[in-house]
Amino acid sequence: MKHFALALLLASSLSLPPAARAQRETFAINPNASKISFFLSGNTHHVKGVFHVHSGSVQFSSAPGAISGIIIVEAGSGRSGNKSRDHNMDNNVLQTDQFPDITFLPKSYQGTLASTGDSTIQVSGIFTLRGASHNLTLPMHIHIEGSNLTATGSFTIPYVKWGLKDPSILFLKVAKVVDIDLTLAGTLSSPRSAK
Repeated sequence: MKHFALALLLASSLSLPPAARAQRETFAINPNASKISFFLSGNTHHVKGVFHVHSGSVQFSSAPGAISGIIIVEAGSGRSGNKSRDHNMDNNVLQTDQFPDITFLPKSYQGTLASTGDSTIQVSGIFTLRGASHNLTLPMHIHIEGSNLTATGSFTIPYVKWGLKDPSILFLKVAKVVDIDLTLAGTLSSPRSAK
């Protein structure tokens, strides 16, 4: 009777859809090991800088599409090496006193996550900048080694189209889009091993 009950339980678990059987894990982002670099081209010079990742936690499973969580970036942490330019970015472009956070909420992903090693996926979610939300899909390269995970990706933000002020002045013109390089590093809730 015990063997019959065990067989019945096993059969019922195998009949569940893959998303229900998939193991969910949590990727806890380490702000000190993560960074966001930005690049803004101009007609006389280019602007490069970094933003600080404040915190983040992403829950996902090996079932395609199963992902959730939040990544928070300090809007006022942007530094380009020029105090006057950074002050203008904080106060006039990003308005960080009113909108201190830039966030990304992953909602789904496409592609296959390997148990260990490298994977390439497309993560879709809601990107919120200066209080306005936008649908965004990020191409991400994922590297998993034991309990460590690193996610990297590059994308472009059309900040002027999204309603932010164009910082161009007189003959100093800059692009109306900004290029972003994202690196998120942290740990998984449990180590993954090759199967």
